[in-house]
Amino acid sequence: MILDHIGNAERHYSLHPGLREAFEWLRAQGSKRMPAGRIRVEGSSLYVDVSTANGRGHAGAAYEAHRQRIDIQYVVEGADEMSWRHLDGSMRSKGYNAERDFEAFEETPESWIRVPAGHFTIFFPEDVHSAMGGAGPLYKLIAKVAV
Repeated sequence: MILDHIGNAERHYSLHPGLREAFEWLRAQGSKRMPAGRIRVEGSSLYVDVSTANGRGHAGAAYEAHRQRIDIQYVVEGADEMSWRHLDGSMRSKGYNAERDFEAFEETPESWIRVPAGHFTIFFPEDVHSAMGGAGPLYKLIAKVAV
């Protein structure tokens, strides 16, 4: 898991070849207000989920991991609270949905992190996480980078 400011995105390009494209798209589109939904980036395996919703609090946040995608969660407006825990063999899965690349877990997070506007997190497949754990309105772009 990585937490950083969008101005430092280049520092992370070397971690995975798809991160450069994702961050360049997020920076180019981040100042434009888009309706909620999914955007497929043409000519790429990258897609972006646009989220315009209120935070659900810690108890309402889904605890999840992805096997086929890296999540970049870029908070454009508001502040989110996200959780993290390293995925290990002792964790109890509620099941994996391959079509949605979504696995839910029963355990509770080890930590919660406040992510203000202008900042992003990167969650790799070994990072169990939740988002939308704060309160109040949020505008986020969540880039889904193929592993």
